[in-house]
Amino acid sequence: MLHNYGYFEEDKLGKLGDTALWGRILKQVRPQRRNIILAVILSLVVIAANLTLPWLVRLAIDKYIMAVHISAEARLRGLENIALIFIVMVIGGFAANFFQVTVLEYSGQHIMHGLRQRLLAHLLSLDVTFFNNNPVGKLVTRLTNDIQNLHEMFTSVITTIFNDILQLSAILIILFYMNRHLALLMCALLPLIIIHSLSFSRLARKAFRKIRTQLAIINSFMQESLTGISLIQHFLREADTEKQFRRQNRIFQHQTMYQIKIFGVFLPIIEIISTLSIALIVWIGGREVIKGTTTIGELAAFLSYMRLFFKPIREVAQKYSIVQSAMASAERIFELLDRQSAISTAGNLRLPNLRGAIRFAGVSLAYKQDEPIISDFNLNIVPGEQLAIVGPTGAGKTSIVNLLERLYEPRKGEIFIDDHPLADFNLAWLRGRIGLVMQDVLLMPASLRDNLIFGSSADEERLRAVVRDSQLELVVRELPQGLDTMVGEGGWQLSQGQKQLLALGRVMLRDPRILILDEATANIDSITEALLEKAVSHTIRNRTSIVIAHRLSTIRNAQRIVVLSRGRIREEGSYDELLERGGLFARLIELQEAREQSRPDPARNTALSV
Repeated sequence: MLHNYGYFEEDKLGKLGDTALWGRILKQVRPQRRNIILAVILSLVVIAANLTLPWLVRLAIDKYIMAVHISAEARLRGLENIALIFIVMVIGGFAANFFQVTVLEYSGQHIMHGLRQRLLAHLLSLDVTFFNNNPVGKLVTRLTNDIQNLHEMFTSVITTIFNDILQLSAILIILFYMNRHLALLMCALLPLIIIHSLSFSRLARKAFRKIRTQLAIINSFMQESLTGISLIQHFLREADTEKQFRRQNRIFQHQTMYQIKIFGVFLPIIEIISTLSIALIVWIGGREVIKGTTTIGELAAFLSYMRLFFKPIREVAQKYSIVQSAMASAERIFELLDRQSAISTAGNLRLPNLRGAIRFAGVSLAYKQDEPIISDFNLNIVPGEQLAIVGPTGAGKTSIVNLLERLYEPRKGEIFIDDHPLADFNLAWLRGRIGLVMQDVLLMPASLRDNLIFGSSADEERLRAVVRDSQLELVVRELPQGLDTMVGEGGWQLSQGQKQLLALGRVMLRDPRILILDEATANIDSITEALLEKAVSHTIRNRTSIVIAHRLSTIRNAQRIVVLSRGRIREEGSYDELLERGGLFARLIELQEAREQSRPDPARNTALSV
């Protein structure tokens, strides 16, 4: 069940010196530059308020509390004024900080909203090959975790780093201005903090890399398990799946605990260094106070500034990890945005009247190198023809449909519709003219009505007509709320046959000129098959139709049958003509009839694969 493919990218961490990447990141900020500038201005107000408070304490102590040479009334009046200024600064700093956080969150949410929308729109435009080679869990991580990492950097780091640098610089200037001797003593301890911070960053980076990789693996495992829940339950693999998940979850837990231990060691050591520094300053500064070379107010203010100085240093390693993680996320996001679809969308041809003539000219297709699925395939389909394609499993039947819808591009040859190369058509317009009903019907967790009109702008009258023509009336009558009944996740409330009827109705609402039924009658009961055949016979009138046949008995009325084997046409003709020849088609019929006779219920619910 568990696959690790595609997760080597999660192991990457960003390079902080990548100027090109920084340029692309800051480009995302450009629409919010006014708010960012406002946040910077507000941060200056916060810094000014924070740095004023210790200075006010110094003034209060030295100028009034310890000033015995002035009257008590004057001292009290001075303290009242300083207290008032202190309160104003606290309130002003709080208000500025509140608005700064609000502005940053607002800007960050808008930036990430736009980037997330852009990323999803780009993913939807990529070709099927890309999704075959990239696990869904990894792509979901791009849209969620990676976007959130960037959001955290925008709101919690970029402006606060500016604040920290400015505040540290201002504090150093103030400390050297107040007492150069004590300031030099404090700076002598900074190398210890820097060395410790760098060591922490290196360990934290490795721990974070492992956590990120493991989290991506867990996300993929959960997605695979929940998607294949029916398979797991059918083969009684619940316990085994839980055991696998427990193992991966335990790895994640251990890696997370290791990271917690790293933080648990780093932060106390920084606290010890800062506390010892303060104790040293108290000892040295206290002696200077006793000698009369330093005032008590100056020492108190110096100690307050030291606490303000060490606070951003405690946070620098954590912010470093956030920035590094965000840089790695940004690199992965931009790599995804730079990924070009293998399907060209340059064509813009739209025909006013599509006839539905189809021609495959020397077409070859290989999903993997040196493993051709279709080789030198040639086929002409006239407008309005009812064509059936049959063949053993792996013959290339569905691949022909994929090529016609331009889900894949042929390695060689070309496909034409109404004598125009397929690549010349506007891709959205082309797919809108091709209706596809597949064996596996994808339904949204919405109402029957919403699933029917999916991708269509049909009105209520048209909807009712399609419900009637697609034989869905019986289904609608049985449902408690009719068309407004919720079908559940994946349409679990509907039978396989009901899903097929719904899929056919959905296609009929689009009124396509070309209709493709890819084994649409497989895995349904005989009664529903009869309803579906009746609906199909009504739908294919005056349309070019291609039927990928699973039950060969369902294509008796096809105007022409093409028999594929190993990506090439082995036979073609009517049902009776192919039987008379006694070739591959006749052998397939014999094989299927023999298998059907060996089963006790000829009207079984599951079809036989050929």
